[in-house]
Amino acid sequence: MNGPIDFLKAARSFRFAGVGIYNLFRYENNARIHLMACILVLMAGGFFDISSVEWTIIIIQIALVLAAEAFNTSIEKLADLVMPDYHPVIKVVKDTAAAAVLLLAISAVIIGLIIFVPKFLLLF
Repeated sequence: MNGPIDFLKAARSFRFAGVGIYNLFRYENNARIHLMACILVLMAGGFFDISSVEWTIIIIQIALVLAAEAFNTSIEKLADLVMPDYHPVIKVVKDTAAAAVLLLAISAVIIGLIIFVPKFLLLF
């Protein structure tokens, strides 16, 4: 360990992260779509009174998808800065980063269906 914890530095780091979250949802259309889906899922969780374990799984899935979207956005912005013009390798990098978000989003939908479809069917 290099000495005491610098709480001011930590506070600045949290502030920078907060700005990153704000910018993600302000400027990135797909992030806003994911955020709306998250809000709907959270409302459904409240409506169906899901268990603690189900809440835990839902929260993890939400965090994974949103974090993946943030990573994807970061990779795309960096790639655009490094190579503003089309480059086939940059295309692969950007497409692969987007694929990671899609894979996590698909898994989140599947988990949502596993949790919510049986509860929805009990309404009828």
